[in-house]
Amino acid sequence: METTELFPLSKTKKIRGNRHLAREKVMQVLAVYELCQEPIDFLFSHIFVREFKFEEEELSADKLLTPAEIIEHESDIPIVWKKDEVEFAKQLVRCCLKEKPLATELMLKYAKNWELNRIAIVDRVLILMGISELIHFETIPPKVTMNEIIEISKEFSADKSITFLNAVLDASYSELKKRGLINKTGKGLKLKK
Repeated sequence: METTELFPLSKTKKIRGNRHLAREKVMQVLAVYELCQEPIDFLFSHIFVREFKFEEEELSADKLLTPAEIIEHESDIPIVWKKDEVEFAKQLVRCCLKEKPLATELMLKYAKNWELNRIAIVDRVLILMGISELIHFETIPPKVTMNEIIEISKEFSADKSITFLNAVLDASYSELKKRGLINKTGKGLKLKK
């Protein structure tokens, strides 16, 4: 077996961005923001638009990498973003910051028997992202938003979180519709009254 088959990431120099990856990066930005309260622009530029300078350092064939260097090298594949994907992510971050009080209110209401500080940060951030996207992104169908949040949770959250997130987002979606806060436009996106 060749080493490239054992280590497929070593062959990957960069990948193309997409909205799913943009949502993952937004989740990371917001989760770190919850933990450390660094300026959001700093976090966005560090997490979303990371600069890679591997070619500056001349690697010799006999240099041994530390385990940490190997992990970083293997996990940090540059993402090539389109301008609209970056703008989507920035807008989602802004909307999340704006809708945090409403999202907190809905989490407290629909996360039955859960105190806010007992809900995992990643789960809180994913609910915030889902609520913000439902309200502010008129051309994205609610089903797409909810499916994206669930898919991200499969990678970044606990197994039991999927059911929890689905229940809270579904109840929040119904509440937001009742309040008239969701206005979807475009083919197949008009809400039933």
